Amino acid sequence: MRIIFLGLIVFFNSLGFAQDGFPINDVEKNFEPIYAFTNANIIVSPYKKIKKGTLIIKGDKILSADTNTIIPRGAIIRDLDNAYVYPSFIDLYSEYGIRKIKSKDRDYQPQYKTSKKGAHHWNESIHPEIISAELFETKNDIAKNYRSIGFGAVLSHDQNGIFRGTGCLNLLSEKTAHKNTLLINAATFYSFNKGNSNQKYPTSLMGSIALIKQTLLDADWYSLNKNHANISFLQYNKHNDLPKIFDIGNVLNYSRLNKISDEFEIDFIIKGDGFEFQKIEEVKNCNSKLIVPVNFPKHYEIDDPEKIKWTTLKELKKWETAPFNLKILENHNIEFAITTSGLKNKKDFLPNLRKSIANGFSKSRALASLTIIPASIMNIDDKIGTLENGKLANFIICSGDVFEDAIIYENWVLGEKYNVNKKILDIRGSYTLKRNLEETPVDITGPLNKLLFTDLDDSLKFSISVNDNEIIINNKNEYRCSGIFFNNKIKGRCQNHEGNFYDFFMQRDSLLNEEEQILNANSDSDVLTPAIWSPNKAYGFIETPTKENIIFRNATIWTNENEGILYNADLAIKNGKILSIGQSLDLKSLFEKNDIVKEINVYGKHITCGIIDEHSHIAISNGVNESSESVTAEVSIGDVINPDDHNIYRQLAGGVTCVQLLHGSANPIGGKSAIIKLRWGSKAEDMKVKAAPTFIKFALGENVKQSNWGDFNTIRFPQTRMGVEQVFYDAFYRAKKYEEEWEKYNQLNNKEKNKTIAPREDLELNTLVDILNENCFITCHSYVQSEINMLMHVADSMGFSVNTFTHILEGYKIADKLKKHGAAASTFSDWWAYKFEVNDAIPYNAALLNDAGVLTGINSDDAEMGRRLNQEAAKAIKYGGVSEEDAWKMITLNPAKMLHLEKQMGSIKIGKDADIVIWSNNPLSVYSKVESTYIDGVCLYNNEIDISLRERDLNEKMRIIKIMEKEEGEGKKVKKEIEHLYHCDSIDEEH
Repeated sequence: MRIIFLGLIVFFNSLGFAQDGFPINDVEKNFEPIYAFTNANIIVSPYKKIKKGTLIIKGDKILSADTNTIIPRGAIIRDLDNAYVYPSFIDLYSEYGIRKIKSKDRDYQPQYKTSKKGAHHWNESIHPEIISAELFETKNDIAKNYRSIGFGAVLSHDQNGIFRGTGCLNLLSEKTAHKNTLLINAATFYSFNKGNSNQKYPTSLMGSIALIKQTLLDADWYSLNKNHANISFLQYNKHNDLPKIFDIGNVLNYSRLNKISDEFEIDFIIKGDGFEFQKIEEVKNCNSKLIVPVNFPKHYEIDDPEKIKWTTLKELKKWETAPFNLKILENHNIEFAITTSGLKNKKDFLPNLRKSIANGFSKSRALASLTIIPASIMNIDDKIGTLENGKLANFIICSGDVFEDAIIYENWVLGEKYNVNKKILDIRGSYTLKRNLEETPVDITGPLNKLLFTDLDDSLKFSISVNDNEIIINNKNEYRCSGIFFNNKIKGRCQNHEGNFYDFFMQRDSLLNEEEQILNANSDSDVLTPAIWSPNKAYGFIETPTKENIIFRNATIWTNENEGILYNADLAIKNGKILSIGQSLDLKSLFEKNDIVKEINVYGKHITCGIIDEHSHIAISNGVNESSESVTAEVSIGDVINPDDHNIYRQLAGGVTCVQLLHGSANPIGGKSAIIKLRWGSKAEDMKVKAAPTFIKFALGENVKQSNWGDFNTIRFPQTRMGVEQVFYDAFYRAKKYEEEWEKYNQLNNKEKNKTIAPREDLELNTLVDILNENCFITCHSYVQSEINMLMHVADSMGFSVNTFTHILEGYKIADKLKKHGAAASTFSDWWAYKFEVNDAIPYNAALLNDAGVLTGINSDDAEMGRRLNQEAAKAIKYGGVSEEDAWKMITLNPAKMLHLEKQMGSIKIGKDADIVIWSNNPLSVYSKVESTYIDGVCLYNNEIDISLRERDLNEKMRIIKIMEKEEGEGKKVKKEIEHLYHCDSIDEEH
């Protein structure tokens, strides 16, 4: 009986009218027409072409595509007259047909808890339970736009939130949704952007990254723990085997996502931003398949020379190189699909793609990226992507090579024809023009929709338009002609500018002998790919400098060691380390015979180690504060380093070589910091100081209790300084309990562990436990002595110590207590009276702390001040009378000790990193300038090279503007770019 039942299913499924199980209010429609498209150039796949072939379809399926095929009786035969047939394109990143889920209006007061009903994830930006297929409806007008540029299928999803749920693969016919939906749950989608969630968390990119990591940990824990009900985790785990598509938003996020992929062993398919060329090695290192847009930047309006000065070289180089992006990806053997995403006007898609091909992107790869690659990514290459037997009848009919200048006439989806453009008669060829008893050889060339009439010496050059077989030839200055094309002839009449008429006749002698270019997998372009610098902006390196072996002769050397300041001394560096210090160093005894050694005479100049800024906020992407919660120990600045920030180069020019990038001061317990060397032109991960311990930002005062956040920010705890203390205690009590749970679990034997579910891993509590065990050190934003005393008391009672109090403008009042606790002080030189809690600040603070034996440093907390820390240190001499060497240590050796890095930096000592600066004079003088800055023996700034780079960059800018002058169409208005500089209290939600 079961066999019979299955047979009936097969039978009824073979009937078109019954396949959906819907009631029929009509007579039975089971007729499926057969179409035979003959005399066609059939592009079966990117690597298989059939000339003069026949494509046969029945209903919504392809029966065959071949040169020798028998056309079934009753088939509707269409002679395509050498037209080209391609498989329809597939777009894997679309919102097509998805009904928007309305978000509620934002309230004046921040929202901290979810407003969603039911057992969902606590954060509204995490909604893997969204099934886009349930929101899908056929949209004929949008489908028509897609079909007009060659697409037959799109992958649609709700483009909102961080965990976005599943997307559905839909065909672009005008049938109902249940017939168009090819895959209900085709893939799951993700991003770093929380979308329209009104919930406060996250407010930063680092918050989004932490939320993603915690959600992945929780989903895994939930899969083992059946005692908790959560719809979001249930649906995430249910669809965990589907392809995972992640919208990175910005090319810098490739490396950030790659870290998540490696940590959680997830193979993401990455939807890029179209500017992969800027970080191509990092893109390649992801080993991911990509979905790449072709949304090239518009050119600028360049008529106003004053405004064009506002355009940055970075944006100009981005504009010039974007059309080469696909070629560069192809050259690096990166597999990718192409998407229309990001285009305001879908009509720009084919022109942009053709521009990429003109710049060297191969046609075969272009077609593969629009057909077989997206089909393979979706595991549906058995149904769409090529014109092979048995696959769905999704194809386009074009006048010629679609990647050159062809016109798309028809787009067939599920075997149904959709007209795109009216067919234009192809009259191109070589002719003999007869007029006034004269014969002239002429050519009609160009795209079908933009034909050009020329003679051999280009003395005649007319535009031509074709309507059916009626021809209009027009040169407004001389002639207006009209005629009829028939039997390879054009016959008609002309009127000259004097109004006189005469007859003309043209005989087509031959078609143009154009070289076959279709699907040329090795197509090359004579257009050179623009040079891509590191970073790809002003002052970027064409070639990244490398370590040098150098002896600096006859310098005044500030050692910061017991030797003090040495005069007329030499300094040798090798392999990025300090090799020797002394007078009249012998090159032969220090270096190997084959070593290439440079000798530089720096007589009259001063050499110091690099400046170390203990408190900086440069080089951070999308938010310095995760300002949403009181405790955000789960976030890390190390996840959001921006290696392209121009302040890196500026601070190299000020002698800075190492900085601690700190979280802001929006919460009592903020996020972990990143300690980096300013390796301009390097990747973010390569900037990190590998041996650096972990630090975290704490904060006290006005910022954390939100007294300066406005009248509506009165919800988040704490709102008083008393509450701040309770936040600390509560956090560490939770951490102790958490540590005890894990210790109890880890004491179980393997047999007992197999029967027991491990405690839930909490990234926030992991960091707090590290603080308790002094595996993570605190840098605390502070001003008022009472609060500083409070935190030291909390630390003492919990068994840890505060490493550094930063700002600490009332530190002079409690210097003895700081020394007893063992805390260092990193302060400003002379900032005061900029808010109430700094009213007692004095410019003698650094000197008084230093005299009391407190490890004292001077920091910037400001991108501009970071470039002149040498002058800030000198103020300690002016106001407090400290020695020159002690003042210099406040921005070098002392910060190195605060960061526990004094063994490798902070002084000129044999074996330490060759982070050195050449000064024109005494480094504490306002008249002294940095001449060269070396990090690990690599010269990353030189004042003479800097001057030549300015000239180079201006020439590069003007070269690109000259190219831009030729760009047709409306340009983008130039706007003055305002540089965003972070400070401790920056809480803008830029993410």
